[in-house]
Amino acid sequence: MTSSMKEMLKTVEGDWFKGKLTRHDHFEDLARIDDALNRVLEEFVVQNRRQFMASCFGHFMSMHRELKFSGGVIHQLLLRELDHDGPTDEMRFLLGNHVVRFSKVEFSLITGLRFGVIPDTSIYVAVENGIHERYFPAHYEVSLDDLRVVLTHGEFEKAYDDVKLCLIYMLNWILMGWTRD
Repeated sequence: MTSSMKEMLKTVEGDWFKGKLTRHDHFEDLARIDDALNRVLEEFVVQNRRQFMASCFGHFMSMHRELKFSGGVIHQLLLRELDHDGPTDEMRFLLGNHVVRFSKVEFSLITGLRFGVIPDTSIYVAVENGIHERYFPAHYEVSLDDLRVVLTHGEFEKAYDDVKLCLIYMLNWILMGWTRD
């Protein structure tokens, strides 16, 4: 590394430490989504699967299921993050003698997820005969275990209910990487 570039590191080399990162994604559970999408009424299987595949998470279904995550590589990359005067939604790293960037453009290209206006979700109003009432009538809050039971054993009452529940499961369990406590 050149000395001028070293001065731009967010974490100076003397403060670098070995890190142990734990993997919290649950991509192996994509099979549960596959199963749920196949357990709807026969006339809905194709159209519901098409609907899920057209969603922002659909491309994950064609991903290799035995994905190996390397926390050490991510840790080493983050140690090389640079301070910069560029856009705030962009990260820059010093790799060898090269400065590389990672912005929402690269994030979108890699994940297939898009950016947009974040809706206000602070107020939740259950819709009468909505998905919450149909599958979790006795629950004020729905846990991931409750959702997992419905996806594994439930019978879906309306078209696209399986798709909606699979999208919630995909976001909250597989991508957000919650741990079991």
